[in-house]
Amino acid sequence: MRPSLVWFRHDLRLADNPALSAAVARGGPVIPVYIWSPQEEGEAAPGAASRWWLHHSLASLDTDLRARGSGLVVRRGAAGATLRTLVGETGAAAVFWNRRYEPQTLSRDADIKNALRAGGVLVETFNSGLLFEPWALTTGTGKPFQVFTPFWKAALAGKPPLGPIAAPPGLPASSVWPASLALDALGLLPAYDWTGGIRAAWTPGEHAASASLDRFLHDLAVGYADDRNRPDLSGTSRLSPHLHFGEIGPRQVFAAARAQTARDPACAAGIDAYLREIGWREFAHHVLFHFPRTTTEPLRREFAEFPWARNDRAQRAWRRGGTGYPLVDAGMRELWHTGWMHNRVRMVAASFLVKHLRVPWQDGAAWFWDTLVDADLANNTLGWQWTAGCGADAAPFFRIFNPVTQGDRFDPDGTFVRRWVPELAGLPTGWIHKPWAAPEPVRAAAGVVLDRTYPAPIVDHAKARATALTAFAAIRRGASNASVT
Repeated sequence: MRPSLVWFRHDLRLADNPALSAAVARGGPVIPVYIWSPQEEGEAAPGAASRWWLHHSLASLDTDLRARGSGLVVRRGAAGATLRTLVGETGAAAVFWNRRYEPQTLSRDADIKNALRAGGVLVETFNSGLLFEPWALTTGTGKPFQVFTPFWKAALAGKPPLGPIAAPPGLPASSVWPASLALDALGLLPAYDWTGGIRAAWTPGEHAASASLDRFLHDLAVGYADDRNRPDLSGTSRLSPHLHFGEIGPRQVFAAARAQTARDPACAAGIDAYLREIGWREFAHHVLFHFPRTTTEPLRREFAEFPWARNDRAQRAWRRGGTGYPLVDAGMRELWHTGWMHNRVRMVAASFLVKHLRVPWQDGAAWFWDTLVDADLANNTLGWQWTAGCGADAAPFFRIFNPVTQGDRFDPDGTFVRRWVPELAGLPTGWIHKPWAAPEPVRAAAGVVLDRTYPAPIVDHAKARATALTAFAAIRRGASNASVT
């Protein structure tokens, strides 16, 4: 029987991989393929931190495939042309892949599918990355949801997601095996190795993803509803990069979480809160699918007229964790060191950029895209537009996070700040989130000298808030006038 190609993308796992399972079920040899084609990804080309993760995730996948008598064929180039070449080299009669939903990728994949089918190749595609297809949930009037709560209620009220599929125990190899690039030839790793902190914090791959889920469900889920907002605690699953690269799928997470609730009803509140966060991930993909322009444009069109400020110096201070606001700086340093930032701190840091500094949200999204190991186009877009107040279910613009009160509430002992901003570690807890306000003798005793050992705030919170609200009022008046005319 002629072989099948399985095209891996954001589904770098063997379990609950419907494209792989369909290829095995078809019968005959199965040839797993990965094609590096960043020139076709457009706005979704991976950033530096994501490329590091991708390299190690592909290595892990290849190891798992080899353990089943197979291996990963690695190529680079235009995906459609490469697949047609592989069909010619192997005599493959079928190509299977799992769908992606980013705007540019959708269009490309449709062209590839049509070209392969025109050449007589069987092509089948599947959903592996979401609980529900993004077109499957609509409002009562048939329109896409733009508010999360009714979206998630509709999702939970409908047909439950399919159960996960077991990994195939073995993969039949082809007698005609195509040549493969060495993984290093893709150049995913940086020429200068700055990834020590990321390596210490993460282990990419399907096995690490499963271990992280098990650890969360058994050790952390019971307290998740309360602990998830505390960056000073280890209270979250840290599954986001594993989910982005498809080392674990949301159906696996959903099924395992429900099973844990059945075993331990005390976890119910924490599990429900966690699945709601999985729901936000679904919502992000739903919004991006229906509103593809939002990768660069605000969903709320009046925000196109917002008077953003271009302050390169302030933006550089934000990027390097030197704003003078300890919670913001701790988060930005955590990001640079580990490729990840706690979600509560992400919101505070993002709010600071777009509201205190009035830097365009697109600039913040671009920085997160390059530095996050879990950089996901849908999640990144939704998160930044939510914070800026211009997107789906967006926080009202007048919700401007105060970094001091957020720190007092969610890092009450200053543990998170002391870890990532060690020059403030000697300050008493009462001053850790506002070192500029501490009496001079207190700062001196802690070895803190403003603008020498730690910066003074680059903006005053009250003044920045007032300026942001004035700017928002201006575009709101403009939108009101436009609606009248």
